[in-house]
This record gives sequence, C-alpha cells and structure tokens, in this order.
Amino acid sequence: MRGFLFIAALSALIPFSAQGVEKEAADEKVERLDSVVVSTSRAGKDTPVTFTMVGKEELRRSNPLNSLPMNLALQPSVVSVNEGGTGLGYSKMTVRGSKGSQINVTLNGITLNDAESQEVFWVNIPALSSMISSVQLQRGLGTSANGAGAFGASINMSTASVSNAPFASAEMSTGSYGTFISTFAAGTGLMSSGLYFNAAYSRGLTDGYIRNAFAEVQSLMAVAGWMKGRNSLRLTYLMGSQHTGITWEGISPEQYEIDRRYNPAGEYYDEYGNVHYYDNETDNYAQHHLQLNYTHSLNDRLAWSTTFNYTRGDGYYENYKAGKSFSKYLMPNPVIDAVEYEEGDFITREALANDYYVLNTDLRYRSNVLNITGGLTLSRYDGDHIGNVLWNDVLGDSYDYAADTWYLNRGLKHEANAFVRGEILLGKSFTVFADLQYRGVWLAMSGPEDDGVLLDYDENWNFFNPRAGVSYRLNEASRVYASAALGHREPGRSDIKELILDANKALSAGAVSRGVDIRPEKMGDIEAGYEYSADRLSLSANIYLMEYKDMLLETGKLSDVGYAIKENVPRSWRRGIELAAGWKISEMLQVGGNITLSTNKIRSYTAYYEMYDNMNDWNYLGQHEVVYENTDILMSPSLVGMASVTFRPFASSGKSLKSLYAMLNGKYVGKQYFDNTSSDERSIPAYFVSDLSLGWELPLKSPLSEPEDREGSSIRFSFHVNNLLNNHFYADAWLWRAYFKQEDSFYNDIGIYPQAPVNWMLKVAWNF
Repeated sequence: MRGFLFIAALSALIPFSAQGVEKEAADEKVERLDSVVVSTSRAGKDTPVTFTMVGKEELRRSNPLNSLPMNLALQPSVVSVNEGGTGLGYSKMTVRGSKGSQINVTLNGITLNDAESQEVFWVNIPALSSMISSVQLQRGLGTSANGAGAFGASINMSTASVSNAPFASAEMSTGSYGTFISTFAAGTGLMSSGLYFNAAYSRGLTDGYIRNAFAEVQSLMAVAGWMKGRNSLRLTYLMGSQHTGITWEGISPEQYEIDRRYNPAGEYYDEYGNVHYYDNETDNYAQHHLQLNYTHSLNDRLAWSTTFNYTRGDGYYENYKAGKSFSKYLMPNPVIDAVEYEEGDFITREALANDYYVLNTDLRYRSNVLNITGGLTLSRYDGDHIGNVLWNDVLGDSYDYAADTWYLNRGLKHEANAFVRGEILLGKSFTVFADLQYRGVWLAMSGPEDDGVLLDYDENWNFFNPRAGVSYRLNEASRVYASAALGHREPGRSDIKELILDANKALSAGAVSRGVDIRPEKMGDIEAGYEYSADRLSLSANIYLMEYKDMLLETGKLSDVGYAIKENVPRSWRRGIELAAGWKISEMLQVGGNITLSTNKIRSYTAYYEMYDNMNDWNYLGQHEVVYENTDILMSPSLVGMASVTFRPFASSGKSLKSLYAMLNGKYVGKQYFDNTSSDERSIPAYFVSDLSLGWELPLKSPLSEPEDREGSSIRFSFHVNNLLNNHFYADAWLWRAYFKQEDSFYNDIGIYPQAPVNWMLKVAWNF
C-alpha cells in the first residue's frame, strides 16, 4: 500500500515538477583547454541523446558514505545496491536494467572498465565523488566512447577543472557501524606562470552492516599541469585501494528471517563442532592510473588533444575452504602414517596482476553551425590470473605449498577504436547529428583455470556502430529530439571461461557438449524525447526502444568468485518511458521527481540446469533444458521512481542561516526477478527507501585568497539519515538451480543481500 501511495503521489507531481535536465555543464560552447579532453566524448545541449548532468555542488551535498553508484541512485532509471548493506564497499548499479558490464565508464575520456570483465569495481575508486567536477550520465547507446561499448548507459566523469585561486579543504565524517571518512584536498590554482598543482586524499573505514562487511578504502588524486596560451599539459595520478571483507555470497532467505546480518564467508567448524570464522577472509586490490594529456588549440575553432594512460592493477582475495578435496586444488592425495587423505580444510589465495595501456587522440572543430570530432584509440591489456594454496590442515605449516602450482592463466586483449562525430545547425533551430564508430577487438586467453582446464581461446571481432539523430529547438527553453543507433559488444572473459568449463564438465560426464558457442551482442536503440528548462521549471519525457539480438543474459548463477554467468538469447528488448521534472516553487521550496515505466522481455529463453540422477547420490548426468516464452529479463524492474523535496526556511534572509536546507527523497523500485523465468518464488519484492539530509554552510574569510575572493571560504555541516522509515528489505539476489531426474524436481540455492535499516552520517567540511 505504501508503494502504491508513493506512485500515486509521484504521478500527480510529474506534470508540475521534475528533476529535469540541469543546465550546468550542458552548454560547452564556452570552455577552457583543460576541459577539451572531456567534452570530446560528452553530449552537448542539442545532441539528440538522453542524458542528465550531475554537478560538483550536488556531489558535495551527497552522503559522504556513498560511492558514485549510490550518489547516482536518484537519477532516472537507476537502481543502486551495496553488498555490505550501506554505501561503502562493494557497490553496483543498473540503468534501465542494464548491468555494470553494459555501462561504459570514462574518466577524462579514458575508460575505467576492466578490459576482460568489462566491469567497473567501484570499491577500488571509492571517493571519486569528492574529486570530480561533474558527471554526465547518458542512457541508451549515447555517443561514441572508448573501451567496452556502452550497451545501456555511459558515465562520463571529469576531473579537468582548474580553479583560478588557491584552495584547500578538509572533511571529516562519522556515522553508524563504526564508519569514519576523512578527505583532504589542496591546490595552487592557476599561477601566473601557467603552472598548477592539485592533490586530494580520502580514507574510509567501516565495520559494515552485515558480518565481515568491513572496509578500509583509500583514494589519492594528484595533478600537475601547465596551461598557457593555446597549450595545456596535464599529468594526473589516481590511486584507489581496498581492503574489505568478502560479502559476495549473500545469505539464504531462511537465514534472512533469522539473522539479517549473517554472512557465511570464512565460516568453518572445529573438531568439537564449534563455529569459527577465518579472520583474513578478505578482498584486497589496488589500482594506479597515470594519465598524461596534451591539448593544443590550433585556432579558435580547431583543437587537438592526446592522452596516454597507464593503469596497473594488483590484488587478491583469500578464503578459508572447509572440507574440500585435494583434487580440487590439483594436489595429490597425501598419505600420512599409511592413511590416505582425500579431503581437508584449505586456505587459498586467488590473485590478479594486470597492465593496461591506452593511447587516445582527438581532433575537434567547432563553430557556430558545425561541430566535428574525430578520434582514435589504441589499447593493450595484459592480465595474469594466479591461484595459490597457502595452507592445509592435513599437510600443516611445514609443507612446501609453492611446489604445487594451482593455476596460472593469462589474458591479452588489444583494441582499436576510431570514430567521427558531427553536429550541424540548420537555420536557427534544427540540429542534425551523426556518429560513426569502428571497434576492432582481439582477445587471447591461455593457461589452466582453477580445475586444470586449459582456457585456450583466441578470437577477434570487428564492429561498426553508427548513430544518427535530429534535434529541434522550439524556443530557448525547450526542444524535441529523436535518434537511432546500432551497437555491438563482445563477450567478457568470465562469459567465455564459464562456457569452456561447462563444456569440459559435460564431456567428462559423457554428455553432449554445446561447446563454446558465444556470440557478440547487438542492439538497436531508438530514442525520442522532449525537454523544457526554464529558471523555475524543468520537464523531460523520453521514450526508448532498446532491441537486442544475441543478448548475453545472466542465468541467475554465479561463478566461484561472484561473476554472473551469461548466455546468448536470440531476441529480447527493453522498452519504456522516462518522465522527469523539477519545480522551484519559491526560494524556500523546491520539488522534483522522475519515474520510469518499462517492459523488459525475452521472446524465447532456454534455461540450462545441471542435471543429477537423484537427491542422494548427485551423479552428474549433463544438462536439463527448460524453455520459457515471453519471459521477463532478470533484475529489470518495470517501475522505478523517485521524488524529492528541498526546503530552505531562511532562503530570503541575508544572514548566515540563508544556506540552511532540509532535503527529503524517496526511491521506489518495483518487483525484480533474479532469474529469467518470471517466477514470483524467485523474485525480489518491491521496496521503498527514503533518505533525509540536513545541511548548513557558514561563510568564512579565506586566508588563501585575495580580499575580494574571500567570501568563497566556508565551513559546512551536514547530517544524513538513510532509510529513514527503517524498512527491512533486500535489493539484489542470485540463484543456482539443479534438476534431479529421478524426483523430477529442482534444488534452489539462493543468496540475497540485505540492506541496512535506519542509519546516519555526520559530515563537517572546511573549504578555504
């Protein structure tokens, strides 16, 4: 009933209010050299694609606990979730139901998506929201981007913004579950010599909501640059590191009813049956990004920009595995005192080490009637996957574990990306847009996986992705637009790996193998929309038709390390309407909201389940097939909505209380299925969560600035209450199913992710 009332209220609000299309950064006709590299991959105010902007001020007001996916949770069609139940640690998001591997993420024009998995692991870059100047969220195929193709959305982030004056800031935040976050930043501003230096560091600590959801995350960004005349040279270093507890297993629905904070990771029993937890059941990873950019403006209309990026990634996760066979870790059964041991308890470590090189160059021409951009990107990814056994209770501490190599395999991926994009203004109101992109991808995998199966695979793909559209400006405040686009996307490493392992398992059981039959995805995207943006009122409406062929869909099953396993389906679609609005009723009161209504379907879906003889023996017989017609795509709610109210009681006052505000927002997410069978038994119930933020900014005199600039210094206080109504809900889930031939029945193994009840954060920030 509560969700129904929310939607009814939101529907009444839409004609008069909306979140709207922010003006900030949308018009890029006036820009500096330091932002050319970012604008190359961004949509302009008349580009016929669907996007919203999130500015620096909005990011500054956000909850310090949140990673960027959680900060974007109120944007249209976005659903964000955190594995540990709060906002710090492993976070992920979907846009129109499209998952992380289908969302292209760039920082200053360079992709952050892992080349193999195509995912962005936000826990490795936890404090970006305090370091970036703006975010553009494009929904649909959007504009051409580097790296893995956008297959549902793209997130374009910018740190390229040089202040004119020196600055420094310090933020301290504390809150529920032992959370403490500190962030420090300083910069010289643009000096008379053209030099500038910026640096920011952040560290976050939390115990997390569920057991073992602790996190220690760090971020560091340092920039050294020179900008003079028509030249800009910029060196950026970005580091993100994590030391977190493992939370990806989730908990069973039965355990959820008993203890929502339970987490089985690292659990084992001693010889007396007492429960213990391994104290180093952790995930550890660090990424180092180094970007060198040179931009030269040949004249007032023509600019050339080139960026070299190097990313180094290192990390591992460590597990305690109880009652596992020695053969699983490719070790012979030990014989001790004439007794052969087949099983034991193990401590294992699985590691990654990778190098990613990118060379990106763009040439852009811009005039009052014609904008043309062309670009070329070359990249190389070289990654090792390493598995080691650290300890076993049978072999003890004296055994030389290094003598038995568990596994080592390598992935090598090259990509060439070229595009040309143009916009031409016909008359005063009509803009025509075209975007042509070529992507060439070469992937090679070699070496054994964790069960000894060789992951030898060599493939290349060539994709042509055209886009075109028109935009018509009815007047200065409103426009209509329409676009059509075609996109392709290659399968990720985990997609290929799991099919190789599955084919080998079927063959070893004497069953017929389907082989490694995996194809690239294809999508046609048609968008049409209307936007109105005035001083006090903004409105937008968008219709989208995202039509897929050979879409790679999750079966609901997870691999051992939490990757979703996908399969091609011949025909599927996401179709919907997005409405958004924002109304500044007065200086004191502002309201907004958005709603997405969609249908997300698979025309014909064949599910493959592992088949066993019976529930007692579990002898593998191959695969059991079940066909579902016109079924729903998993984790794709048909209804997502948001409403917010901001109240500034002293907005008309000239005193220090003028900045005092209270903001209340609510997010509704409709029912989601966690497999592709549209079964209510395997669904996440609809949920509603509301947050409250209170803030106040006290102006100060800055010791760093000239007298006329000192009003920019301030101290800010903010208090955030998450899940204000203390709703108990879970927002994500996975499923593994097995079929028993003799009983003609299924076994379901389900993991769900509880979200924290009401919790709070307090932040104090000093900017000077």
